[in-house]
Amino acid sequence: MKINYNFITKNTVIICLYFTISIFISPISYGSIQFRISEILVLLPFINKKYSIGIILGCLITNFFSPFGIIDMIFGTFATFLTVIMVSKSKTLFVASLWPTIFSIIVSIQITIIQNIPILISSIQIMISEFIIVTIIGYPIFKIIIKNKKLYNMIKF
Repeated sequence: MKINYNFITKNTVIICLYFTISIFISPISYGSIQFRISEILVLLPFINKKYSIGIILGCLITNFFSPFGIIDMIFGTFATFLTVIMVSKSKTLFVASLWPTIFSIIVSIQITIIQNIPILISSIQIMISEFIIVTIIGYPIFKIIIKNKKLYNMIKF
């Protein structure tokens, strides 16, 4: 059995980045209003679906420290799982950038149940934050990465 050290190394870096960024700004990484900057990384599977495992595990480990506990580990990670699958299947980067906003409804439902916040308010808050982080900020960053052949080839795998 051949071990793919490149795969392991790159996904370990993704896990560490996702976790470190989220924890560093933890006051705004959790809750009904959240700006988890690390969510920009969910666009990596658009470049190569092999990054999905690093994103999912990074989210799972990060959600271990969530004030919502195991519920966030399950539902938040499930939302990320669905997101990276759809990002990796997307034909355009812009469409890929919308999936986190769409699947944030899962996190909204979780927050509604735990904090007894109306679903509409929770959904709007979470969806706006995902849209700002991934589409407004992440999309242009990834457009630059994709246009830069040297950087793109380094990330591509």
